[in-house]
Amino acid sequence: MYIAHSHVLLDACCVLNFCASGKLLAILKSIPAQVTVTQVVQERELKTLQRLKNEENEDANQFETAIIQGLLTVVDFESEEEVESFVNYAAILRDDGESAICAIAVHRGWAIATDDKAAIRFFQQTAPYLQVLSTPDIIKHWSEEAGVDSPAVRDVLNAIRVKGRYSPDKSHPLRSWWEAASTDVDR
Repeated sequence: MYIAHSHVLLDACCVLNFCASGKLLAILKSIPAQVTVTQVVQERELKTLQRLKNEENEDANQFETAIIQGLLTVVDFESEEEVESFVNYAAILRDDGESAICAIAVHRGWAIATDDKAAIRFFQQTAPYLQVLSTPDIIKHWSEEAGVDSPAVRDVLNAIRVKGRYSPDKSHPLRSWWEAASTDVDR
């Protein structure tokens, strides 16, 4: 997976999927760019992950560990222009997390990772020159980069499907890979 930008901003949906996989730290290490989240996403995810901790989900601790280890950095708005774009985007997208990643990515020239179709469409219209990644893009890259065996990939994809409540849309380019890898023991 080639990333044409210095940073990748993760949306909340990707953070949750990677935490649900139980392999957040390994996945983040495999990404060939600085991985970041916005302060808005961090605050939202900490609340969600705290609820998961209450359900005895040990994987929820990985999010905080990733930040402490520097695998995931937290960024906030640095200019009036970013704040203004955030407000404008929030009026359109009606989601603070996606609006924050779009505003920061546009102004800093960073890639984003999201699975939200509305955010993807908006981002491609607003900044078509910036790269958009998804959970399947990153998981496939991680599995190939780390040489993860088929049963382990299947377990990760099934954990994302069950705990993260995510599977790629039928039109996603990696949908057939995802389906084959999540059911086939010998990919």
